[in-house]
Amino acid sequence: MEKFKEETLKYHEGGKTATFLTKPCNTQEDLSMAYTPGVAYPCLEIEKDPKLAYKYTNKANLVAVITDGTAVLGLGDIGGLAGKPVMEGKAVLFKTFGRVDAVDIELNIHDVDKIVEVCAAISDTYGGINLEDIKAPQCFEIEAKLQEKLNIPVFHDDQHGTAIITSAGLLNALELTGKKIENIKIVIIGAGAAGIASARMYRNLGAKHIVLVDSKGVVNTKREDLNKYKAEFAVDTNDETLADALKGADMMLGLSGPKIVSKDMVKTMAKDAIIFACANPTPEITPEEVKEVRDDIIMGTGRSDYPNQVNNVLGFPSIFRGALDAGATKITENMKIAAAHALADLAKEPVPYYVKAAYGKDDLEYGPEHIIPTPFSKEVMVWVASAVAKAAYEDGVSSIKTCDVENYKKQLREVAYLDSEEGSSLK
Repeated sequence: MEKFKEETLKYHEGGKTATFLTKPCNTQEDLSMAYTPGVAYPCLEIEKDPKLAYKYTNKANLVAVITDGTAVLGLGDIGGLAGKPVMEGKAVLFKTFGRVDAVDIELNIHDVDKIVEVCAAISDTYGGINLEDIKAPQCFEIEAKLQEKLNIPVFHDDQHGTAIITSAGLLNALELTGKKIENIKIVIIGAGAAGIASARMYRNLGAKHIVLVDSKGVVNTKREDLNKYKAEFAVDTNDETLADALKGADMMLGLSGPKIVSKDMVKTMAKDAIIFACANPTPEITPEEVKEVRDDIIMGTGRSDYPNQVNNVLGFPSIFRGALDAGATKITENMKIAAAHALADLAKEPVPYYVKAAYGKDDLEYGPEHIIPTPFSKEVMVWVASAVAKAAYEDGVSSIKTCDVENYKKQLREVAYLDSEEGSSLK
């Protein structure tokens, strides 16, 4: 680990992002068009019609990754500056997996209204805002207020990313086991941003029996310490502990801490249950421990060295790709659900050779150990972005007049497989 630490610090020296120029500036003529006097022409066009900023600037492919550093990637409240390497990393993932340009912005403020005010003030610069590593419940309020105030997509990935990816896995696990979502019992360990968002998405997909468990136990109607977000899912039950909640559960989503689920608890879960143990780097319970007591469990973790990795990179880059190309003014619930269904459907497709090579598995195919696509599949961007764009069009939140999905998929494949820098568009 010491060697890895040294190599990682070396890797981060100088930062991980920089400016890439899309137009030449090699001659006097280039200079006169890039800046004065030529630059006045697009300025005046945008003054007449602000929507032309999407045509004459980088707004159409630019996302702001904004944090206040209060809930940084397993590190907690370390502040925005200390969290900057994570935000730069997010920008790297946007570019690598969605061909979306992203700029990290670290805020040294924590008041909800002030954060909303700052984000709104700079929003004209960007085509979308990705809120990141902001603690709950403030993150819920900030996202809701910005989505209402702005006419560009605002997406808090810590909330919705896990919800979307695990929903895809859940849909496929239910198909493999012959269960119906309206009949299953779902237990979510961790009632923060991701937990609440996952519960909401499962409910939107049809789930009727969802049990939240926080650090004090089952979120039930007898408790008087619940905020309004937890209270939304309080259940009328005498169950109080995690062990109580897991009895008869068909699904467990772990968004908490290492080793808090025992093998005895797993024994009490329903037949053909699914477990997503997403605590990193040490899950709530490991696949090896589960296999010691059950051979019917479908399992995923947040780690890349186990099957069915719950990795948010399967979501946000492609979701923004589709939203930006559709000229979406917001990311709706239907757009999120469309992304989940797209990932579920993609997992059933033949796995590309390059993905099998990356994982060293020639037999990788749809089944209990492959209910979620891998992050290295270039088809993720194609399937998810096109599904999101189509949903935006159907929801009436896009600026496009027609939605030729097949042609858009063709453009996305050219970008994904040829590594084109020209981007894609439905416009």
